[in-house]
Amino acid sequence: MSSSYKVGETISKAVTFDAYSVRQFATLAGDMSPLHHDEDFARSTRFGGLIVSGTQYSAIMMGMVATFLTQRNAGLGLEFEFHFRKAVAVGDTVLMEWRIVTIEPSLKLKGDVISLEGHLLNGTSEVCVVARSRSLSMPKESLLAG
Repeated sequence: MSSSYKVGETISKAVTFDAYSVRQFATLAGDMSPLHHDEDFARSTRFGGLIVSGTQYSAIMMGMVATFLTQRNAGLGLEFEFHFRKAVAVGDTVLMEWRIVTIEPSLKLKGDVISLEGHLLNGTSEVCVVARSRSLSMPKESLLAG
């Protein structure tokens, strides 16, 4: 399959996390850590306030890859890896970015395995998350039954 993607292509998204969405997402994800829910407790910690659950920003980053890769072809996530380096504070605007680093044809999977590297930078450009992804890109007809 000749890929419709190119090594070096990037996607990015800026996101600001507010306390309401952080509490709501953490609750839906089953993350009841007081660091995401209890402002008084969180203020007394080394973080100085509420922080965003890693499940929230990793889910957004995974969604970015899925949306990007399914704009031109069908796509399926194969692997995601996240390394959390620094907490993300509620109220901070972060920049999430992904870049295609390799595209490998796969006869077995009937498509291309696209590897991406990503990161999340906080408002002062500190790296909070380093990520990797491998996804399958294939013709949309490959997903049809029959």
